[in-house]
Amino acid sequence: MDIATATMLLVGGIFALLVTGLPLAFVTGLVALAYTFGWFGPMALPLVTSRVYGFVTEYSLVAVPMFVLMASLLDRSGIAKDLFNAMRVMAGRLPGGVAIQTIVVAFFLAAMSGIIGGEIVLLGILALPQMLRLGYDKHIAIGVVCAGGSLGTMMPPSIVLIIYGLIANQSIADLFTAAITPAIVLMASYILYVLIRCLRNPALGPVMPEEERRASFQSKRELLKAVGVPAIIAGMVLGSIYGGVASVTEAAAMGSFGVLVAVMLRGEFSITLMQRALSQTMNTCGMIIWIGIGAAALVGVYNLMGGNRFVSSMILGLDIPPLAIIMVMMAILLLLGLFLDWIGIAMLTLPIFVPIIIQLGYDPVWFGVLFAVNMQVSFLSPPFGPAAFYLKGVAPEGISLKDIFVSLLPFIAIQLCVLAMLLLWPQLSLWLV
Repeated sequence: MDIATATMLLVGGIFALLVTGLPLAFVTGLVALAYTFGWFGPMALPLVTSRVYGFVTEYSLVAVPMFVLMASLLDRSGIAKDLFNAMRVMAGRLPGGVAIQTIVVAFFLAAMSGIIGGEIVLLGILALPQMLRLGYDKHIAIGVVCAGGSLGTMMPPSIVLIIYGLIANQSIADLFTAAITPAIVLMASYILYVLIRCLRNPALGPVMPEEERRASFQSKRELLKAVGVPAIIAGMVLGSIYGGVASVTEAAAMGSFGVLVAVMLRGEFSITLMQRALSQTMNTCGMIIWIGIGAAALVGVYNLMGGNRFVSSMILGLDIPPLAIIMVMMAILLLLGLFLDWIGIAMLTLPIFVPIIIQLGYDPVWFGVLFAVNMQVSFLSPPFGPAAFYLKGVAPEGISLKDIFVSLLPFIAIQLCVLAMLLLWPQLSLWLV
C-alpha cells in the first residue's frame, strides 16, 4: 500500500469511528495502534510510545492546569459578578451598553484565565437574562455572550496558544505578545458592531435606567474594588510574563495563587468550593491530556510512515502562490473546526503544517495567531460549535439552538474579516514581538 492510499484510509477511518460516538482520544489512539501494527509490526510500538512520553512530560504543559484552576475559582467566586455589575456605571449610558460591558468583562476574564467554556456559562448566567429583561434584541444578546466568551482563544494567557507553542516549539511569551493586538481588534470589532446597530435602532439595546445602574454600588470604593481585583490579577499574570520576571508556567501558578487569595479575602473560600474547582480542573486537563496522547501517537506513526513528507510535498507542489497555500491551510482548519475539538485539530494538523510554514519562509508565531483566530471561528461554527451548547445549558427557556446559531453568524463574519486582515497584514500581530 502506498502512502497516498494509507492517508485516505487513515482520514476515512478517523471520521468513520467518530460517527460511532467514540471520543476523539480513543479514535486517534485506536487508529494509531492499527497503523503501527499493520505497517511496521509490534516492534515499532516503543517508537510511538516514546513520542507520547515526550508529550506528557513537556514542562510547558504544567501551565494548563494552573490556568484552568484560575478559571474554575473565578467561576465559583463573586469576582466576575462584581466586575460585571461595576461596568454598569460606565456602559449603562450607551445604547447597547450592557452588551458592550459584557464584551469588555469577557475580555478581562480572558486576560485572567484563558479558558473559554467557563466564561460563556458565567456570562450566560449573569448577562443574558439581564439583557433580555431590559428588552435587548435576543440575537445581539446571545451573540455577544458567545463571541465575547470566545475571546479566551486569543487573549493571553490563552490555552490554545500554549498548546500551539508546545507543539510548534515556539516561544509562548512571543505568541502571547503577538496575540494581544488581534485580540483587542476583535473586541473592538464586536463593540463597534453592537454600537452601530444600537445607534441606528436604539430599540435593539435600550439604555439602562440611572437608578438601576447605580443600585449595585453605593460607594466609589466598592466600584474601585470590583474593577481593581481583576485588573491586579490580569496584570500579575501578564506583567510577570512580559516583564521577564516569570515563565508562563510560573506566571500561571502566581495567577492561581492570586485568585485563591482574592477568594479568601472576600470570605468566599470553602472546602466545597475548592473541591469543585479542583474536580473541574482535573476533568478538563484529563480531556486535554488524553486527546494529546492519542493524537501524539497517531502523528508519530504517520510521520514514521513518511506521511509528513507526503503531505508537505503535496501542498508545496501546488502551483499557487505561498499566500494561497496558507489560505488552503486555513480552509482545512475551518472545515475540521466544523466537526472536531480544537485540541484534536491542533494535535493532528500542526505537526504537519508548521514545518511547511517555516519552509515557505513565514513566521510560525504569526501562523500561531492565525490558528488561534481560526479556532475561535470553530468555537462558534455550526453544527457542533461548542459555544452554542455551553450557552444552551444555561439559557432561559424559549431560546433554541437555532436561535443561538443564527445569532452567531454576524460575529463569525467579523472573525473571518479579522482573519483576512491578519493574512494580508502580518505586522498587525508581529509589530510587538
